[in-house]
Amino acid sequence: MKTILALLFFTLFCFNPKHKAQENNTSEKYGNTLNAGIALGYFGYVGYNTPVLHLNYEIQIHRNLTIAPFISFYRYNHSYYWGNHNYPYKYYNYSETVIPIGAKVTYYFDELLHASSKWDFYLAGSLGFTIRRTVWESDYYGETMVRGGTGYLYLDLHIGTEYHFNNRLGMFADLSSGMSTLGLAFHL
Repeated sequence: MKTILALLFFTLFCFNPKHKAQENNTSEKYGNTLNAGIALGYFGYVGYNTPVLHLNYEIQIHRNLTIAPFISFYRYNHSYYWGNHNYPYKYYNYSETVIPIGAKVTYYFDELLHASSKWDFYLAGSLGFTIRRTVWESDYYGETMVRGGTGYLYLDLHIGTEYHFNNRLGMFADLSSGMSTLGLAFHL
């Protein structure tokens, strides 16, 4: 995580050195943005990275502050070793579909960092819940509840940046405690 933060701030200073004349960002508007991305999320019970599709829509609620309703989707397959005196011990397969839904609150630091209008830098937090569906092999008769993982409450912390190609399109990198996302930002 320290390396990721160092790279993010390195990027800030490479593309926006202090000796360069700064644009005034006090009038910059945030929000009215559709963000679509692909993430790699690591979840303890999965045991590996799994691709995640992510979509949110930012709405400006105050200067430098947005709220974004979001929805994500991921699916994975896993094996579970189970058996008893009636059933042989073996690995049983299951697949789980998880859909986190909630809201992400974002604070932009562009003005504080004197960032050019091509860049946005932010910290954010997400809160929501997850919808889960687990499907087991037809010959599995053990406990069907998948234990561990993120649970039904969804919490995530973010640090990120966006590079604006123009007034309508940007590319963002969102590093977080749950899933780090790369994607496109469509400013409507």
